[in-house]
Amino acid sequence: MGYELVAIGASWGGLNALREVLGALPADFGAPVVVAQHRMAGGDDALLPSLLNSRTPLRVIEAADRHRLVAGEVLIAPPDYHLLVEEGECTLSDDAPVLFSRPSLDVLFESVAGAYRERAIGVVLTGANEDGAAGLAAIRARGGVAIVQDPEGAERPEMPRAALEAVPQARCLALEAIGPALDMMVGHAGARA
Repeated sequence: MGYELVAIGASWGGLNALREVLGALPADFGAPVVVAQHRMAGGDDALLPSLLNSRTPLRVIEAADRHRLVAGEVLIAPPDYHLLVEEGECTLSDDAPVLFSRPSLDVLFESVAGAYRERAIGVVLTGANEDGAAGLAAIRARGGVAIVQDPEGAERPEMPRAALEAVPQARCLALEAIGPALDMMVGHAGARA
């Protein structure tokens, strides 16, 4: 189907949700994954990638400016930086927070929408504000796929609810169904036409 990038956003409760989603993806997952998880500035940069690496066969690393996007690799936005995507690589920005957040889901998703258009999949997970709703709408408006965690099963339902209000045609899935759905949609590295 030609999906070349998966962007995931999460906030409150995101660690457990990310573990579930990324843990369901195979080592030969056919696209890079970029993640904006709301994090405290000055936190332990290595902690989140380390906790996620223990639960997935994918390589999870902190994003660095101008890092190339590679299938089977997960790039996590560093604390206090926005993560943006251009064709084939990511960039970092210390522009002002959006909805009190840096990294911001909206900033990531809007860059993904512009660079990958119909080749992108955006995923909004648990969280306690509206960050990600506008960005997910941008991905959908450019022909990409929007997936939202079912608010009923989210640790905090506000973020997925806001995303569903902004993108009513998004696929609303139980947390445990998101990883398998991504695997089915993206396919495996080396198996793409």
